[in-house]
Amino acid sequence: MTTDIIKYDFKPGLLQECEIVDLAKLYAESSDIITITHRAKFYHIIWFQNGNHLHLVDFNPITITPNTLLFINKDTVQRFDSNSNFQGKAILFTDQFFCKTESDIKYLKESILFNNLFTVTQIEIQNQLKIFTDLFQQIADELHNEKDNLQSDILQNLLQNLMLHSERERKKQNFYEIKKSTDLDYVLLFKDILETNYTNQKQVNFYAKQIIITEKRLNQATSKVLGKTPKQIIDDRIILESKRILAHTNISIKEVGYNLGFDEPTNFIKYFKKHSNLTPIEFREKITSA
Repeated sequence: MTTDIIKYDFKPGLLQECEIVDLAKLYAESSDIITITHRAKFYHIIWFQNGNHLHLVDFNPITITPNTLLFINKDTVQRFDSNSNFQGKAILFTDQFFCKTESDIKYLKESILFNNLFTVTQIEIQNQLKIFTDLFQQIADELHNEKDNLQSDILQNLLQNLMLHSERERKKQNFYEIKKSTDLDYVLLFKDILETNYTNQKQVNFYAKQIIITEKRLNQATSKVLGKTPKQIIDDRIILESKRILAHTNISIKEVGYNLGFDEPTNFIKYFKKHSNLTPIEFREKITSA
């Protein structure tokens, strides 16, 4: 283990911060990197074309079958299967590439593909293979063209078309859709603000003020959309990050607590046990011996 979860930036030197990689080639060149737990500061759309795969996202194993698309948000902690007996492709891209306007930013933040509030999005595309094959190929072809002042927009349009077709398929496949509403808007804003503030802001009042609503109104929104109070959501996020650090690094319990905004190690230990029924040491021992 290390003193931090390994983080990867987008590959430098490319003409665009968007690329398609072949999974077989990726395994041949970088299996030692992708088969250990890591974060990437960019988005993944992974098409597993054949073979079976077990993809680990945080502590959740996701069973992948042939012709499945998997959507991984940026900064997600993940690990590819050590079994490389499958084929596929992955589109990788950054915020900087995709988000040219405010509406682009809003689309990514609200997308059911990358921000499914309940689970990681996977879509079976067996019945729409031609559409997705054509879109992947068009993106690949454009990436091989000589760069000009139109290429970035063309690639972004193709990528958005791919995502729109993916949303359409997702909605056909046992998807519980949360209807657009003010409640959902508040929840998405809350989750976005929480992601950048959870280590130093643990009070519901802070988030309500940022959204410019009352604590009561925020509670109504999260309870209706997610069935949880804002405090439960804050606690869930802190505990998730605690577990990530405990499982994938060897830094001390004291340091873990300080990194997550706890002034005293005993406060962190009590907090962690309250929400996970294990002490941090017990959790670390359990996960590393599994």
